[in-house]
Amino acid sequence: MRCNKCGNINDKVVDSREAKDGLSVRRRRECLDCGHRFTTYEQLEHSDIRVVKRDGIREPFSRDKLLNGLVKACEKRPVSIDILERATDKIIAEIQTEGSKEVLTQVIGARVMSMLEAIDPVAYVRYASVYREFQDVGEFIDEIESLGRRPAKGSKDSDFFRQ
Repeated sequence: MRCNKCGNINDKVVDSREAKDGLSVRRRRECLDCGHRFTTYEQLEHSDIRVVKRDGIREPFSRDKLLNGLVKACEKRPVSIDILERATDKIIAEIQTEGSKEVLTQVIGARVMSMLEAIDPVAYVRYASVYREFQDVGEFIDEIESLGRRPAKGSKDSDFFRQ
């Protein structure tokens, strides 16, 4: 692992422990050149799952891409990165439970919208506007009104989303 201070590739692991409910390993490292300590996370790669995009193109599943979409939707909202990482892990676990080697982007998008609806309604509308390709303000208004008519999701109050 390259030191983020001096760029040296020689380091030693000072501490390792389980992180994120057993889904990754947290490692404290120390650069052997400058002595700088830094943290890395090691997690299982989900490369065996392929994503089928709307145009039929297939690509490897990317946890980072999923998390970045959630982060982008929640930009400037009072939602911690920890909540978004747990939401990402939950979506991945649901996809893996199905056991399919390929998953449609529509399935991923629906799961993301469901998760965001429970986390933050504003982030949900942001994501929905891009995912559903809203063309005018009327579609925003329709979605917001629809959101207001739905019963509140109980999962927002669960321990899953508590910081």
